[in-house]
Amino acid sequence: MKFLKWLLLAVLVGLPTVGAAIWGALALWFAVPAGEAVRGGLAVSILLLAAGGLLVALWRRRLILPLLPFAAALAALLVWWSSIDPSNDRTWQRDVAVLPAAEVQGDLVTLRGVRNFDYRSETDYTPRWYDKTVDLRQLDTLDLIAVYWMGDAIAHTIVSFGFAGEQIAISIEIRKEEGETFSALAGFFRRYELHYVVADERDLIGLRTTYRQPPEDVYLYRVKVPKEIMRRLFLEYLKKINQLRDEPEFYNTATTNCTTDIVARVRAFLDEVPWSWKVLLSGYLPELLYERGRLDQSLPFDDLRRQSLINARARAADGADDFSRRIREGLPAML
Repeated sequence: MKFLKWLLLAVLVGLPTVGAAIWGALALWFAVPAGEAVRGGLAVSILLLAAGGLLVALWRRRLILPLLPFAAALAALLVWWSSIDPSNDRTWQRDVAVLPAAEVQGDLVTLRGVRNFDYRSETDYTPRWYDKTVDLRQLDTLDLIAVYWMGDAIAHTIVSFGFAGEQIAISIEIRKEEGETFSALAGFFRRYELHYVVADERDLIGLRTTYRQPPEDVYLYRVKVPKEIMRRLFLEYLKKINQLRDEPEFYNTATTNCTTDIVARVRAFLDEVPWSWKVLLSGYLPELLYERGRLDQSLPFDDLRRQSLINARARAADGADDFSRRIREGLPAML
């Protein structure tokens, strides 16, 4: 009986130790600003400290003393981890080099740093930024754009606000440094800053349907909400955009991403919006909105989804001044 109690205690201590060691190794690998050799050496070291401590603990049947070196290393790691701060002062890739801003004067909003690049390929483009003024009294549509590149469970979600036929799209992304690539795993470990891209649909949609190789599947849905909700959501986006200029934040693959941040913006003024696993698995967000009556109900969801694919329309309208109108022609609920 005494042995069983000790074994149970060893399991209760061992499992958290293994979990902490794995987390620590990944944090060191992804977040330490050093070369691969240094990062790899640090990650392996904390794994060895944990493994060695557990082996000695099992051999001697003593849990505390053998694990003290690992505990000390983990404490030091946590102190370092808490000191990592996001920044707006890095060498950014050109497509995220400009931070957008918004100036609100009554019903008029001036958006600065609106992106509308001229693409020749995903990495070959002519940067173009401009300022745009919109009238909140003309805000009359809200659309969800869902972008798929790795199956049905995961999607990048973009919100597009319509002002009497003129669209402003906002995409919540990572802010990449020069030479940096995206890793979903690295996104858990304070690797990327959070970034709101304010852009023309020709840019955000055309990039994904026409210039990325392979192209990504893009779906466009009209969201049915009262105009007052659209207005409050748009203003909430603007508030966050301005906040990020002064207080940068880290992107997080699970908790602060393109979909959870949309929900967070809604929940800022609409407390009854529930969380759901279909938010975490962002590819199912359109289905969640459909189930809650926020998308067109005249078709079964599978038919609505099939008719909402706009890749062919976007390629045909590439570069056109009326790009936003053409990609919506004939889509459900777009009349």
